[in-house]
Amino acid sequence: QVQLVESGGGLVQAGASLRLSCQASGRGFSGLTMAWFRQPPGQDRKYVARTTFSGLTSGYADSVQGRFTISRDNDKNTLYLQMNNLKPADTALYFCAAAPGDTYFIDPRRYPTWGQGTQVTVSS
Repeated sequence: QVQLVESGGGLVQAGASLRLSCQASGRGFSGLTMAWFRQPPGQDRKYVARTTFSGLTSGYADSVQGRFTISRDNDKNTLYLQMNNLKPADTALYFCAAAPGDTYFIDPRRYPTWGQGTQVTVSS
């Protein structure tokens, strides 16, 4: 089983960009569907984006479509989330998560492995 560690969060102004990283340790990263979720203050965890183990198929929440890009480097066991044109509504604790095989699930309960999260705060 892999362990996941996120990094790259921070405090930025609206319109700025950030790139989050999720470093996986352990075996099997290339066989996992990887996803990003976020949890705004006082709210439940919400789906942001996912990519299959090949990285060839990705999906996005409507709220981030066209602004965020998910990618992965299986040689480096790393997942990324490029976030452009950030908005105050993007403020949240961002988590990466892993699920075995090739899945299209966006329900966080379908992802058994999680990182500890990285905070993104966007000021207006």
